Amino acid sequence: MDYRLSDELLELQADALEVGRAAATQANVTEDTWMVGHDRSFSVELAERGWLGMTWPVEFGGGGRPPIERFIVFEALISSGAPVAASWFADRQMGPTMLQFGTPEQQRKYLPPILDGTSAWAIGMSEPDAGSNVAGIRTRAERDGDDFRVTGQKIWTSGAATADFIYLIARTDPDAPPHKGLSELIVDLHSPGVTIEPITDIVGDRHFCEVYFDDVVVPAENLVGELNGSFGQVMRQMEHERGGIDRLVSNKRLFDDCRPLADTTRPLVRQELAALETGYRIGRLMVLREVLGQAPKQFSAATKTFCTEFEQRVAAFCASVLGPDAMLAEPGLSGRVSRNLCYATAYTIMGGTSQILRNILGERVLGLPRPSVSEQAPRPI
Repeated sequence: MDYRLSDELLELQADALEVGRAAATQANVTEDTWMVGHDRSFSVELAERGWLGMTWPVEFGGGGRPPIERFIVFEALISSGAPVAASWFADRQMGPTMLQFGTPEQQRKYLPPILDGTSAWAIGMSEPDAGSNVAGIRTRAERDGDDFRVTGQKIWTSGAATADFIYLIARTDPDAPPHKGLSELIVDLHSPGVTIEPITDIVGDRHFCEVYFDDVVVPAENLVGELNGSFGQVMRQMEHERGGIDRLVSNKRLFDDCRPLADTTRPLVRQELAALETGYRIGRLMVLREVLGQAPKQFSAATKTFCTEFEQRVAAFCASVLGPDAMLAEPGLSGRVSRNLCYATAYTIMGGTSQILRNILGERVLGLPRPSVSEQAPRPI
């Protein structure tokens, strides 16, 4: 099989690498930039280059380009450390969701600002005591005439403090079974009753937020898709979220900077380098299967699990290369390594924990039976 890119794709890749490296020189952090690299001016630049909505239909203002081209561009940008966070969630997830489930009015209103890089979005999914369990959502949206009234709390909401809108999953039928009775609403984050509190994590990042809704009025016209039919729509969203190149190359720039410092006279170091280089190629092919529509349904659970566990291995390798210097929280490479080593635990949690994803693989992809209650019970030692 010939995995080589065409000359046109190689030219696009070179262009994106040049743009990404230039943007990274102005960034405070060059790892995890699809989450922490918030730069609205760079989003506008991406829009001017036609790199937002690349695959969206032309009739909706998109580029109508093949998915492989978007893959090439954002692999290069994120690997370079370019700050793409301000437009990432909207371009990757919210736009495609509205293209599939939104009304014509919603598409006319919300898609153009995403395409021109001026609209930032957050995803209101995870909640306290729910986490990866979408069925455990308790935030309520009660119908009140031509509006919904939303009350509840979201947590680990990336980018909420700097976003314009939140794509909210809320319970609209409290009497329905857990996987039913959920709906999706577009909520203006400047609405009265919305309170956003950034969470400072172990490395000092503040992209995760808690978002509180206190009787927030949301027009009923902001309902996306089917009332009480969110769960199936969310599963489609997860395909966008879990199977992308961002899950593989969040700390690729760090690996590239540490690799020349590795002591390749040591056989174990050479062995680990070979394993990591191989891992990048395996993960890339898994992502490409998603991008090209060749993966089985819900296979993104496997892609996300492999890629994020691999990213943790990259962080550990970079720390081993620097040795004691990896403990220094200072400017430069050592500070970047120490930050990423601490941050890497989050890779296999956000977007669905590896435990949840392995259950999805077992039950929904492989069709394995659920264990009986007796099999789940602890056995005496």
